[in-house]
Amino acid sequence: MDNLMTARPLQTLYVTIRRDELRQLRDERELLMREVAHLQELLQQFQPADYRLPVTTKKALHN
Repeated sequence: MDNLMTARPLQTLYVTIRRDELRQLRDERELLMREVAHLQELLQQFQPADYRLPVTTKKALHN
């Protein structure tokens, strides 16, 4: 016999973060996004024209 599992209500997790920590995380995210964009540009330079993919850019979310 299979065991039936009843659905439980969703739980919310609350996290506290200081403003300076949030600012640091946003700065790190921006730096990483710039590095990814730079590496994508380098990769495009070394790929033959037939295999190049269209370059897409994403704007950072502003919270």
